[in-house]
Amino acid sequence: MFKYLKNDLPASIVVFFVALPLCLGIALASGAPLFSGLIAGIIGGIVVGALSGSQIGVSGPAAGLAAIVLTAIGTLGGYENFLVAVVLGGIIQFIFGILRAGIIAYYFPSSVIKGMLTGIGIIIILKQIPHFFGYDSDPEGDWAFFQVDGQNTLSEIINTINFISPGATLIAIIALAILILWSTILSKKSKIFELVQGPLVAVVIGIVYYVFTQDHDTLGISNEHLVKVPVPDSFESFLGFFSFPNFSAITNMQVWITAFTIALVASLETLLCVEATDKLDPMKRTTPTNRELMAQGVGNTLAGLVGGLPVTQVIVRSSANIQSGGKTKLAAIIHGFFLLISVILIPTLLNKIPLSVLAAILFVVGYKLAKPSLFKTMYQAGWKQFVPFIVTVVGIVFTDLLVGISLGLLVGIFVVLFKSYQNSHFLHIEDQGNGAHNIKMTLAEEVTFFNKGAILKELDSLPENSYLTLDVRKTKYLDNDIVEILEDFSSKAKNRNIDILLISERGEVENPESYIEFFNLRPKKKSA
Repeated sequence: MFKYLKNDLPASIVVFFVALPLCLGIALASGAPLFSGLIAGIIGGIVVGALSGSQIGVSGPAAGLAAIVLTAIGTLGGYENFLVAVVLGGIIQFIFGILRAGIIAYYFPSSVIKGMLTGIGIIIILKQIPHFFGYDSDPEGDWAFFQVDGQNTLSEIINTINFISPGATLIAIIALAILILWSTILSKKSKIFELVQGPLVAVVIGIVYYVFTQDHDTLGISNEHLVKVPVPDSFESFLGFFSFPNFSAITNMQVWITAFTIALVASLETLLCVEATDKLDPMKRTTPTNRELMAQGVGNTLAGLVGGLPVTQVIVRSSANIQSGGKTKLAAIIHGFFLLISVILIPTLLNKIPLSVLAAILFVVGYKLAKPSLFKTMYQAGWKQFVPFIVTVVGIVFTDLLVGISLGLLVGIFVVLFKSYQNSHFLHIEDQGNGAHNIKMTLAEEVTFFNKGAILKELDSLPENSYLTLDVRKTKYLDNDIVEILEDFSSKAKNRNIDILLISERGEVENPESYIEFFNLRPKKKSA
């Protein structure tokens, strides 16, 4: 694991700067104590990172759970009661892993996963535009179209025009220039520029800028545009930041409903992220999904016990890790330790980081996820790939992550059914001479009830006085619904003077008396 320390250490620093505002912002959007987001980030990095089989995935508080958390805190009568649901949710997730529910991850279409990555990239860019210009009404980590501040993604961008902060905008532009210069030119000049990451330099310059301009009326950055890490007065006050579950609420059925909701949503988000990060991984490693669910379950149980938000594997931090050159799980673990050490030792220094600088860092992350060239690639792959892809992208941008993914999956399923409808058989008209129609229909290897419509349509369209050769030699599975269609068609065929030659592995039969008997099926006896 330490073989790639020179890669993982710089990457962990970038992930730390991406994770810090997101942990705080998601906690704020969830209506939870700010420190709960940091607890989740620390546990997601250190505990889940150590237990997970993913080499490049990073876990922490998830924006997709923010609405669930916000509602549950009010419904369950307080944050301490909600923590009981988090503990139980973690246990349920662990059981999911034991039951091998992680296999679900392998059934997400590639087009939907690519759409998820692209949609998140676009959302990151759109959501960071207000922060880039110093308008921080909506907390970091609120990825939903309809925001907690009452605006939506697009109206927030329009409102930004009236709230531009010159100082925050200036340092954001400088930071973005540094990041672009670092990645396109300097990193290719010397290894020192690979070891020292551009985001670290941008953050340091942002802190220096704030310190030297804080008294300037125009170029200064006010405190509302800075990171807001809770600062303890003493060790006792630091301990006071932790919350503990009220286990007397465990008999409340709503607590159990919330626990199952957290377990299901967190597991789904994790599995989606696992599939996405595995696709982004330059080394093309495969994450053991059941182990991942168990690791997430342990992380959520521990988070609930000490006052943290629920955790999942998260794509923004994971992609930042990959883009920064992270090679092993050490990057995720170190970023967790950075969060822990920094909130204990240097919270005051962290609170001098301008949010606009972190927005510039997230701009770069978002662009690399949503490169314009990907749209061209998916379009050239054909409509069966492009339509689920674009539906997922649009769904994520204009609703939220889970709704967007669900829409993409529905379209993906429709495409599969449509192709199944098309590919159930091959119809070939061999001869149309002398008014006779010699037609051959070859059925596919598997023919199910999804193919009923296509086969029925073809049979009904056969002209009178035809000779149909029905070849089922390659068919391994023939659904009972299809056999019944053939059975019904046999009587129609007699009326339309259509002869049928059935070719199977057992030989050839002309105008079989009963297709049900031929395929060794028996109609159910009617009850007396």
